[in-house]
Amino acid sequence: MKKIILITIIFFLDRVSKIYLLNLQASGIDIDFYIYPFLNFYLVWNTGIGFGLAAMEANIYYHILTAIIVFVNLGLIFFLIKSKGFYAYLIVLIIGGSLGNLFDRVYYYAVPDFIDLHLGNYHWFIFNISDIFITVGISGLILVELFKKKNVSENV
Repeated sequence: MKKIILITIIFFLDRVSKIYLLNLQASGIDIDFYIYPFLNFYLVWNTGIGFGLAAMEANIYYHILTAIIVFVNLGLIFFLIKSKGFYAYLIVLIIGGSLGNLFDRVYYYAVPDFIDLHLGNYHWFIFNISDIFITVGISGLILVELFKKKNVSENV
């Protein structure tokens, strides 16, 4: 039950942030806020997958990619049911973030991204709250697997 609540909270945080910025834009405010010298909010619509990769128009390939994302989410839910402990919570982060972006792909045919990290003129890909949770979850899973492999090789 805790995992479902956490998925819902992640989804809710993502939705609130996107709805807030979309409402600002609908009221005529340009979404180009400079927060810090290295951080600003700049709204872009991402039709691709993570960080704008494989961007495309809403055509058959877009729908195929969306269907693949649905199946990946179903697989993650299956793994979540089978997993325990810290590993399960990392999967929860990925599912919560992925469902936030999946909702946008289905509802808007694109994902609103708005967090722009940059150092001078070098800009990282613009991303959103869901992307943060997905990245932290995947990075955590990679680290868990690396440390698990390291411990197994030390015991041999």
